[in-house]
Amino acid sequence: MRAKRVIVATLSGILFGFVCLGIASSSPGALAWPVAAQIVVSRTLIGFAIGISCLSLRHWAIHGAVMGLIFSLPLAFSGLMAPESPEYSQAGMFLWTVVLGMIYGLLIEVITSVVFKAKYQG
Repeated sequence: MRAKRVIVATLSGILFGFVCLGIASSSPGALAWPVAAQIVVSRTLIGFAIGISCLSLRHWAIHGAVMGLIFSLPLAFSGLMAPESPEYSQAGMFLWTVVLGMIYGLLIEVITSVVFKAKYQG
């Protein structure tokens, strides 16, 4: 059961990494490949962390949101180094990166714990 959880959560993270990349690519201008890779790897890391986590946070939804928050922070802080743009502010980019990370974490937990029934067995 543990291997199933890690695999499903990691694959879900990869999926949401590409969803996030699609959202980021919709802004004007091309994304540099290191930024694109960082986005996909960051969201994949959320999935992997959820899969291997042994934190007991009472409910899978809380677990997913907290893990999404924690593992979105590096990507959010790196977004503060982006040049200012009329389309978005650095603070807005930071906030949306963290909020979307929490949503992706929650969705990864939904897919892993509810859809595939690979709940953490502490």
